[in-house]
Amino acid sequence: MPIDPTTQAFLDAIAKGRPMHEMSVEDARIAFDRMSTRSGIAPVEVADVAERTIPGPAGDIAVRVYTPTGDGPFPVFVYFPGGGFVVGSPESVHGPCSVWCDQIGAVVVSVDYRKGPENLFPAATDDAIAVTRWVGEHAAELNGDPSRIAVGGDSAGGNLSACVAIDARDNGPGLAAQVLIYPATDISRPYPSLKENGEGKFLTKDLLRWFGKNYPSDPSDWRASPMLVDDLAGVAPAFVVTAEYDPLRDQGEVYAQRLADAGVDVQARRYDGQVHGFVANLAGATGLGRTAVDDIGEYLDGVFEQD
Repeated sequence: MPIDPTTQAFLDAIAKGRPMHEMSVEDARIAFDRMSTRSGIAPVEVADVAERTIPGPAGDIAVRVYTPTGDGPFPVFVYFPGGGFVVGSPESVHGPCSVWCDQIGAVVVSVDYRKGPENLFPAATDDAIAVTRWVGEHAAELNGDPSRIAVGGDSAGGNLSACVAIDARDNGPGLAAQVLIYPATDISRPYPSLKENGEGKFLTKDLLRWFGKNYPSDPSDWRASPMLVDDLAGVAPAFVVTAEYDPLRDQGEVYAQRLADAGVDVQARRYDGQVHGFVANLAGATGLGRTAVDDIGEYLDGVFEQD
């Protein structure tokens, strides 16, 4: 189907501005957070939103913790914002994280992991694993339930979620689910959707190259390409979101099939007419963005209720 008209109107509007890959890293971070605040889903009120730090492998890691109303202990959703491992922050996903906190009745921990070019691969992965392990051991400090922990993220954050789920299978904590929103799962080879959707659809080939220049990684390393892990059996159940007009579409869908082939319980959903970013950063400006946010909340609610 054609690109959703609401989404196309957004693409036409941003085409008039300066692309991120022509900005300095500092300016791109500011621009990305501003765009996400303006075009993302509107935040909702929750019982508490607090900034805190969690010990990491190279110092404290900043996180934003959302707490729902009620007595707890609550399920915990650890979220990794996307942005090519260069831009993005808890601020860029403030809207959806608050919505999930309220919708699911879960503590949401939004992670400001280390990014390039200041930090080299695999700094982001190391931080994501460290935060998840900490939550598994200290959930009670957040009024959380250590038996009901899920991870999720969009784009680069989807990569981190996939890597965390693999690590958690082998080292803990036990995870109830992984939510992979248009995840980057394999940079070792090109996929057809990169050629089909690499121009004019928000995430472009030029921007992907800029991300890679500022956070270079080894394509053959599983932390850059979790698709290359031989055995995915036993990782947490997955909800995988892809977008029809996304350069990363095929990576997400092939990874979902790999999980299913390994016996993992997978729900994979492609949102037609949509582009990369339509859930986490653009849900207020694109068609189906809010629908996808609600679908993710419904999935997690069901997973946590089962546990």
